[in-house]
Amino acid sequence: MPTDKTLYLFQHEEGYKYNSDSLVLYDFISKLNPKGRVLDVGSGSGIVGLLLKKDFTKIALTQIDIQPLHVELTCKSAKKNALDSEVLHVDIRECKFEDKFDFIVTNPPYYHEGSQKSENDALVVSRYADVLPFSELCRAVSTNIKPRGSFVFCYDAKQIDVLLSELLKNKFKVNHMRFVHTKQSKDSSLVLIHAKKSSKSLCKILPPVYMDSKEVEEIYKNTKTQSLLC
Repeated sequence: MPTDKTLYLFQHEEGYKYNSDSLVLYDFISKLNPKGRVLDVGSGSGIVGLLLKKDFTKIALTQIDIQPLHVELTCKSAKKNALDSEVLHVDIRECKFEDKFDFIVTNPPYYHEGSQKSENDALVVSRYADVLPFSELCRAVSTNIKPRGSFVFCYDAKQIDVLLSELLKNKFKVNHMRFVHTKQSKDSSLVLIHAKKSSKSLCKILPPVYMDSKEVEEIYKNTKTQSLLC
């Protein structure tokens, strides 16, 4: 469980930088007590996977990203924090791991079609769903996860219909769902989902997360991350 150790994360000055989505997602995953083999898809700076490895030391962590710069950042972050992670430069859609995973976690690109795109190619790959459509991500996760394995991710709440449809197509059942709001008076901007392969459990809709709440202040306090720009 959470320790007092700060997690140092390398980030490129002009590239994609982690934000509160990753911290809230980590907190959501941590309450599921991850164990066994864990795959972090789209590792970026390494934040989600390395937080898990820091606080759940017995997991066997693999982190992948399609951008060489992010692979480099994840490797540097893992080494800086003395955390063991197998880091690979691969596309999840092209992977068929021989040893399947107990948990697959991701903060994927989810900006929807029509969103104004950045001129920075690295940011486009990190943010926009047309680079990695959820349908393709879901199929790839299904291929690489164990029966009753956990697929845990965050996504744009406005696309919940697409998420549920694709999960069902790939034999995932949503076990836990939690909506995130910037404040109580605002519509949900993000959804956190825990789905299990071939599960028969009913879905639990958990209380919402409000980003201006004491709960989120505690998440920031417990995760203790620090950026190192390079």
